[in-house]
Amino acid sequence: MKTARRQFGDLGEKAAATFLKNLGYKIIEFNFQNNSGRMLGEIDIIAKDGREIVFVEVKTRQMEKYANTLPEENITYSKLHKLSRIANAYLRQKGWENEEYRFDAVSVWLDLEGKKAKIKHISHL
Repeated sequence: MKTARRQFGDLGEKAAATFLKNLGYKIIEFNFQNNSGRMLGEIDIIAKDGREIVFVEVKTRQMEKYANTLPEENITYSKLHKLSRIANAYLRQKGWENEEYRFDAVSVWLDLEGKKAKIKHISHL
């Protein structure tokens, strides 16, 4: 059973995926975890933007509590390094080591009562 926090995060990821699809991205995969070797973590969304593979980190916050914060502030150098290692594992697994790729971030503020979302996309982290 998913925790309330995980369910909230899933809502943010779904909103982010819809946003990216509307920009023309093709969603390839959600919540990729490397299952071979040492567990490195998870990439929220893997998509394609044209020919480029895009690894997307999604940060979701409650609008009423965090309206004046930037969720992407939680994407630290350490987090980017970890994402890079997971992305390389993904590319090796798919045989796509020579493909172009990048990292994006999507910040989502959810207003569950008003059923609204505010979304900010940062391309090319």
